[in-house]
Amino acid sequence: MDTFESTEGFTNKYTVDNRDIPLLEVKNLSLSFRQYQTGLRESQLQVIRNLDLIINEGEIVAVVGASGSGKSLLANAILGVLPKNAILDGTLRYKGEQLTRSRQKRLRGKEISLIPQSVNALDPLMKSGKQVQAVIKEKRKKAVQQDIFQKVGLSPEAGERYPFELSGGMARRVLVTTAMVSGAELVIADEPTPGLDQKAVHETIDYLKQLAIGGKGIMFITHDIDTALQVADEIVVFYAGQTVEIANVEDFSGKGDKLRHPYTKALWNALPQNEFKPLSGSQPFLGEVMNGCVFQKRCPVAMELCTYKQPDLQEASGGAVRCFDA
Repeated sequence: MDTFESTEGFTNKYTVDNRDIPLLEVKNLSLSFRQYQTGLRESQLQVIRNLDLIINEGEIVAVVGASGSGKSLLANAILGVLPKNAILDGTLRYKGEQLTRSRQKRLRGKEISLIPQSVNALDPLMKSGKQVQAVIKEKRKKAVQQDIFQKVGLSPEAGERYPFELSGGMARRVLVTTAMVSGAELVIADEPTPGLDQKAVHETIDYLKQLAIGGKGIMFITHDIDTALQVADEIVVFYAGQTVEIANVEDFSGKGDKLRHPYTKALWNALPQNEFKPLSGSQPFLGEVMNGCVFQKRCPVAMELCTYKQPDLQEASGGAVRCFDA
């Protein structure tokens, strides 16, 4: 399968009559993995379903969710680095055109860049400065690399070190700089701040904001709502491989009365500065068959309808939510 297409959508900036072409459009995306059981019987393990997201030029969209909610798999799907047994369905477009596998390969590392979650993404046999220089298109590669290192607080000596000679925070800064100098139009930052001190976190946020001011689109993947609120224009909340809410940053205030989905409210009120109230239960296991709402077993406002019918993503109070009670 070389293209992913769907006609289903929802309102707000996601409407079909919106004449502005998004930088990235993900609509009703589903992802499964083909598996073989005893007797060579084929089965499919679904890990993402009905996932929606749009990023415009100059916009930072934070993708927030717990581990296993599908955040990093979404990044891999956009980049085209899923394993061969992956099955994708839905809409995946970049600058209005379908992201076919051949187009993904052509754009990866050039127009679409990744700040990976793990520092193991760095080449252990190449000095950090050389790794950054490898993605610089200008002729003065070393000078540009040294300048960007200085901006992120890395010394000239750090460029002469191999990744194993760097601290975790230093290695993460190297990863950030590779995306900053790549010239990419879309930057996917997959958990770029863990391991950094607060000063480095704020610096990384500032650099991402500068990229957005320059017209780049940023997908900021994180499980940290506080950091997401500092950097993002919009918050997309994932749960069990599904978009359950798209909220404005200003909606996260007080006791979360402006938030639309019970899961988003629970995340907000679980923070130490709020009610510090834990959410009972756990996220569904990968591949668990869910006939109704994926959150209904943990939801305080679930009704009978939620047990057998899947809610659609719909506009609500300036955002979007997948909930019958909203």
